[in-house]
Amino acid sequence: MKTVTINVEGASQSQWSTFLLELNLMKKAWKRYGVNATLKAPSINKIISLGTSNGEKSVHYKKNKNNHIKHIFG
Repeated sequence: MKTVTINVEGASQSQWSTFLLELNLMKKAWKRYGVNATLKAPSINKIISLGTSNGEKSVHYKKNKNNHIKHIFG
């Protein structure tokens, strides 16, 4: 196994997200040639899941419990 460490400084949040998504695309492209790469970064799974969706939300919010206002107004 070979390891590469990349330190990124001065990137905005959107640049960081785009950078991780591009690395993920490279990872997917190289997989067909037998290269298994792993990416490790804070909240990378969330960034990849939101960045690779096809227009639909993959974030599931907690359902609101029934309260008295919903009960009255339906």
